[in-house]
Amino acid sequence: MKLKFTKALLIIGLGCLSLSSFAKETKEPKGSLFIIGGGAKDQQLIRSMVDAAALSASDYIMILPMASTVADASVADIREQLQEVTDHKITAINFSKSDASDLRLVDSVRKAKLIYITGGDQNRFMAVVEHSPLFDAIHSAYQQGACIAGTSAGAAIMSDQMITGEQAQDSTYRATFNRLNKDNLVTAKGMGLIRTAIIDQHFIKRSRYNRLFSALAEHPDKVCIGIDESTAILIHNKKAKVVGQFQVVVASNPVKLEVNKEGRIIWDDIRLSIYDNGKTFPIQ
Repeated sequence: MKLKFTKALLIIGLGCLSLSSFAKETKEPKGSLFIIGGGAKDQQLIRSMVDAAALSASDYIMILPMASTVADASVADIREQLQEVTDHKITAINFSKSDASDLRLVDSVRKAKLIYITGGDQNRFMAVVEHSPLFDAIHSAYQQGACIAGTSAGAAIMSDQMITGEQAQDSTYRATFNRLNKDNLVTAKGMGLIRTAIIDQHFIKRSRYNRLFSALAEHPDKVCIGIDESTAILIHNKKAKVVGQFQVVVASNPVKLEVNKEGRIIWDDIRLSIYDNGKTFPIQ
């Protein structure tokens, strides 16, 4: 009888744990995302990013430059711009893979109110962060109310399915894709701060429509967002607001998506929207 009672308690406990874990995973983040499409960042854009973080007197800014091969220069550049619009403490850590498991260093990221991820190579950033306490710390900061910001590669990593920039069917790197074929898009695991959308950057400047359409064909359930240079989207409470000089292109809902016998992507229609500064659109 006692054994049965113990088993019952164990089952109930596991059930509660499962429900608790599910509630934690699906809880709406208190923080925001400030996703910049790369290129020049004027002071108005930087000020908007700092404002989005709603920094209190004791809060500080953390710069993560691991995507860059010139980390010191990347940090110096954004630090200088930040210092023109805020007096808050600014710190930076160029994590190595081993550092990403150093709980003291990781905790300083978790406690930051604005976390800024520089440009460079998104694959390089994820190689350091993936499957590490640092990955969890960034998510924890976002859940607790921090603003997670990034530019260029720092924008690409926001997606769960991250565009790497490579084509499976062409070994030469190109600013945009030279074909619209099935199984041509190469993606990798990103930070997953956005699970319902795929982000592309430098979008209009580099005419990356083929790349975005390829992403939509491979992931028709996602919203594919192309952010131009000197432009950002601020995401909070399931709403995206465009901030900056140029436009954001949003593609979704392909109709009658098919692949012909040569492997080329075809569809009848898609939802295609273009937004500029101040415009908003819903995002889950």
